[in-house]
Amino acid sequence: MVHPREVYLAAVKDSATALVVAHNHPSGNNTASIEDRDISNRLREAGELLGIPMLDSLVFSRTGYFSFVEGGLLDPAKFD
Repeated sequence: MVHPREVYLAAVKDSATALVVAHNHPSGNNTASIEDRDISNRLREAGELLGIPMLDSLVFSRTGYFSFVEGGLLDPAKFD
């Protein structure tokens, strides 16, 4: 279970101005699961409240990666 409090702790301590999150899928499937989408939305919302926008959420596997921005699940223009 991923909690926004833990994800943003280092970002707050380091006075970060933005955040990119990533995790791996050992199965080799790059597709963002429902759980990936849910936690990415929670992290994005937390970042908006904290003033530390989440610029992208990435899923890596041995066959490649999935970017929420490239996949249209996160709008980067919102942070310009």
